Amino acid sequence: DVSSPKHGKVDPDNMPHVGGNMWAGGTGGRDTAGLGGKGGPYRLDAGHRVYQVSQAEKNAVPEEVKRAAREMGEKAFKRRLKEIQMSEYDASTYERFSGAVRRQVQSLRIILDNLQ
Repeated sequence: DVSSPKHGKVDPDNMPHVGGNMWAGGTGGRDTAGLGGKGGPYRLDAGHRVYQVSQAEKNAVPEEVKRAAREMGEKAFKRRLKEIQMSEYDASTYERFSGAVRRQVQSLRIILDNLQ
């Protein structure tokens, strides 16, 4: 079961963590920042293969946990914007322009990776 969202511990060795309720950047777990899990405050990619929990499990997360996760994610987002000296308006403008060319940039990255 999910209890409350949190960032989680950072693994100094960046080992892959699947499931559980402890590690930041893990996959398929609960309550912590990561990918493919449920109840975490925000997505955090540590570069590992993603294990996804079912949509039914995600839908079963209590509304108060979802609300707490959204609030924590919003605070982290605002803190990050402040760190990089970007306003919310700047971020939305960046996202608008970035989103328009995201597929082309991804294609170019794949081409360049293959050329290397």
